[in-house]
Amino acid sequence: MAKKLYVGGIPYSTTEDDLKSAFGEMGAVTSAAIIIDKMTGRSKGFGFVEMANDADADKAIAEMNGKDFQGRTLTVNEARPLEERAPRREFGGGNSRRM
Repeated sequence: MAKKLYVGGIPYSTTEDDLKSAFGEMGAVTSAAIIIDKMTGRSKGFGFVEMANDADADKAIAEMNGKDFQGRTLTVNEARPLEERAPRREFGGGNSRRM
């Protein structure tokens, strides 16, 4: 069964292919994604890697957590499920004067 890993401390210049290649040394990588800021289009410095099986994922955590990667120290652990958040309030925005 596939296991999703959280990867923090990713250098801003790293590509998804770089991430997939680095984790590919630990085993089969199903997917790799770097989270991008919507406003700037730049990396937020973290992402997710999905390993094909639990053994490869555990090996990746053991070997990559705390490792220097392209000049930054990675934080790697099992990704937690996304928690539900309260719905955002709509403020309308813009000029709301009414005459």
